[in-house]
Amino acid sequence: MILEFLKSFILGVVEGITEWLPVSSTGHLILVDEFLRLKVSDDPDANEAFIKMFDVVIQLGAIMAVVVIFWKKLIPFASKENNPHPWKKDGFGSYIKTDIMQMWFKVIVACIPAAVIGLLVDDWIDEHLYNPWVVAVALITFGVAFILVENWNKDRKPKVNSIPELTYQAALIIGGFQLLAALFPGTSRSGATIVGALLIGISRTVAAEFTFYLAIPVMFGASLLKIAKYVLKDGGTFTAPEIFALFIGMAVAFAVSIFVIKFLMDYIKKHDFKVFGWYRIVLGALVLLYFGIKAIAF
Repeated sequence: MILEFLKSFILGVVEGITEWLPVSSTGHLILVDEFLRLKVSDDPDANEAFIKMFDVVIQLGAIMAVVVIFWKKLIPFASKENNPHPWKKDGFGSYIKTDIMQMWFKVIVACIPAAVIGLLVDDWIDEHLYNPWVVAVALITFGVAFILVENWNKDRKPKVNSIPELTYQAALIIGGFQLLAALFPGTSRSGATIVGALLIGISRTVAAEFTFYLAIPVMFGASLLKIAKYVLKDGGTFTAPEIFALFIGMAVAFAVSIFVIKFLMDYIKKHDFKVFGWYRIVLGALVLLYFGIKAIAF
């Protein structure tokens, strides 16, 4: 079982790195699962169900890193003395920060497309699209998109340079791109939303930061949905080894995400996203090559 906990540790590292860089955590976890497949149950079906749930729920560790890093920008409550933009002059509203509440309203608007469509087709996606071929095509397609968008965007000045400048229309458009990631595994949620934001004139820094905020309700919702399905539909029961493996994955994803988020925010102040586009293309080609050879050989 120690070996399985080591695998959980490695999967947590992969999740912590790839969840925030626009390179698709799904694509990487599929590859890693090929070589480091978790085995916490002797029942093959039960083990497979746990792995599908595990790959999503360890994202909770990654999302807690966002909450910790951006805590002051996420919590809409403050004392009267430290609230420059109160919701109301008196009463409970005087303790609410207007700018942060408006940011959360925009996050909710951006989450509507993926939440509605995702809930309707989640099982169908798992059955028909959660496979290496779809992931590889999505990796390559959005890798090319990153390069094309950055080349087109090179001499353009962003229209939006701060979160408060984001309109509800812009948030809804970004939410539409997030829907692509919900429909096609391997697209990368952060990759899709950043591409969409760049296309409508939002700066790289704001695009990345808003993407982090979007991840909070999306990942919490997806994780709760997977846990519910694992328990209610798949009949899964959490054993002690499964709980420990999940805890290790989440804790490691949290620790790694802290460093990766800070790295990305510093990186994009001086660089564009094209390097991630090329990386996605190479990774997608490797996924196609590997699974193509495997299909022929077996």
